Amino acid sequence: MDISSDESDDWFIESLNTYKDLHVFQLEHPTKVIEWTGDKNICVAGYTGSRSEILELLLPLKLYAGENQGLCAERDFKVQHGGFSEEPIESLIHISGTRCVVTSGSSSSTLQIWDIGGDDSDVIKRTGVINLKSTSVKGCKIAPGLTDEPAVLHGSCISEVQLTEIATGRVLYTVAKESSDSVSGLQFVNACVFLICASDGTLFMGDTRDPSTCHYPLEDSKSGLHWAFGLRSDSSQSEPSGCTVARLSSSGHMLLSDLRNLQSPFCQTQLNVQHDASKNDFLNVSWAPVLDRCLSVSGKKCSSPQPVFSHRGHEMSDEAKYSGSPPVVTTHSWHQSRPKTILSVATDGSLHVWDWVDKITDR
Repeated sequence: MDISSDESDDWFIESLNTYKDLHVFQLEHPTKVIEWTGDKNICVAGYTGSRSEILELLLPLKLYAGENQGLCAERDFKVQHGGFSEEPIESLIHISGTRCVVTSGSSSSTLQIWDIGGDDSDVIKRTGVINLKSTSVKGCKIAPGLTDEPAVLHGSCISEVQLTEIATGRVLYTVAKESSDSVSGLQFVNACVFLICASDGTLFMGDTRDPSTCHYPLEDSKSGLHWAFGLRSDSSQSEPSGCTVARLSSSGHMLLSDLRNLQSPFCQTQLNVQHDASKNDFLNVSWAPVLDRCLSVSGKKCSSPQPVFSHRGHEMSDEAKYSGSPPVVTTHSWHQSRPKTILSVATDGSLHVWDWVDKITDR
């Protein structure tokens, strides 16, 4: 789709009334990861090239200035810490309560452990590795454990999923399921219970106190697609009954399921998407942590009958205007405490943080 100068100008004028905040930053290399390391800090890492930069960024302080925004000159992201990985970064997670992040790449048989620095240093340093079962690690997914001792749940296919203690490299748990299905995503529900979504949409629920897993395949009519998933947990509850699972297929089919009955979705809908198999790696669905019953999707040009808001900032970039090929959003992330603030990144390296105007509540 070609973006004309007039269309771009019209969007800019419109954005003055539709965004409460919109800040833009240009990364040297595009990223697939946005990971919160604090209320005002994120970590990003490149996925192209043989040597990838890892950065911890401070969000624009103008976001937090409230009614005194006019007195705050800090509109830009600031690089606080940085380092380099010798491989492209596919996944990155932060270990809560620490200055540690764990990454997976596409060209080694290990997970990389990093110290992202403190007040005394601006350098992100690799401090260790976790050896993987398989040397075929492209697409290895990782999720932080929720126990007192820092640990990471990881695997590229179902039969290789295991929980590993970060400090010692000791394997704490291994899934006892012989399956070569690739992992699309995985996440803990509480300290023991976790959920895995296979790329074909099948859900697996496990418990670190029991090596067996329960699996919930999709109907045959929905097979043959690539699926992404997002888990919403009620922080006031420690039981799986307080969680809802969203699954989004590469064809735009959305399923919502309660953890108490994963076999039968309680809601489903169809989004309008542009079919492009090459963009399946960027498919993303995420629950809003503060806004009730709201979720977001990215990675494909998609639309729903009545979206709350649609961010078009990336496709209105200069690259889209002159190349005729709009960048694709590679991932996005909700702010953990600001209800309508989202960060998004695209294949052209553009990083946006934005907060839209709700025409009802923001009057």
